[in-house]
Amino acid sequence: MPGNIRKQKKRIFDIIQIGNVSDVASRVVDLVLVAVILLNITVMILQTFDELDRFSHVFEVIETATICFFIVEYILRLWTSEYLFPERDRLHALLGFVLSFDGIVELLTILPFFFLSGFVAFRMLRVVRIFHLFRINANYDSFNAITSVLYEKKRQLVSSVFIIVVLMLAASLFMYSAEHDAQPDVFQNAFSGIWWSVSTLLTVGYGDIYPVTFAGKVLAIIIAFLGVAAVAVPTGIISAGFVEQYTRLAKEDGMTDLALGLQTVIVSIDSAWIGMTVAEAQKASGTDIVLAAHHNRSFVPHPDYRIQLGDALAVHFPDKDA
Repeated sequence: MPGNIRKQKKRIFDIIQIGNVSDVASRVVDLVLVAVILLNITVMILQTFDELDRFSHVFEVIETATICFFIVEYILRLWTSEYLFPERDRLHALLGFVLSFDGIVELLTILPFFFLSGFVAFRMLRVVRIFHLFRINANYDSFNAITSVLYEKKRQLVSSVFIIVVLMLAASLFMYSAEHDAQPDVFQNAFSGIWWSVSTLLTVGYGDIYPVTFAGKVLAIIIAFLGVAAVAVPTGIISAGFVEQYTRLAKEDGMTDLALGLQTVIVSIDSAWIGMTVAEAQKASGTDIVLAAHHNRSFVPHPDYRIQLGDALAVHFPDKDA
């Protein structure tokens, strides 16, 4: 490949990469992509309103324009896929992108435009466009925090989901035993209560299926309480994961600041800070203590934390050079 074409190809690859905030052209493309995706989804929603049928021609023009944008983007990503997978040859790099999440979403976004009058499955693929929004945020902290938490807590989450499934099956069996004779049409077999158990355990409670016997009502109360606890388990796991993740990010930011001008102070036996709170030490010395380490555990110190012998403190001296 001639050198100029290779340079242009690499430049196009850099521009179409999402989240490259250091490149102005790439940032502009990101913003345009966001606008096109939102416009496309908005048109898709507006097309469902019968009152707006008179604007159908306008909607078709906008949809055609946005789909053309997606097609051009897809072709460019296919063309530059070798830079996405530099360790692979051209063919395997191309297949790597086509079979990736981004590649599949982009292809499924384009296909429904050509098959809207075909099978229902192709028309339903239009909803896949909404997954483009995940790509916009894939390289930013908020999305990274979510994916990191889910990955780190995957075992706990799988265990909690397993507990919910067991409770769901048990609830269905219990309710079948209590309600089958009274409501044979509603609770026909062991699995007919699955819908009721799901809506109850997940605290939705639609009310379309409900117990009528005394035993069934008692069981329903117990199962409803268990459902609240079961839903709280994965919620607590994810919440704790977010706290850990953002605490870790705060520590990393603190360590970055340490390299940008903070000084490390090891509290020795003759230090005047021993026994002082962080607030007292900062007031007495005119410094800012932004990070502390005690017994190999790093943390952002609370103002009431009492400084101990051997503590390592990241200290900022406002009146001194680092």
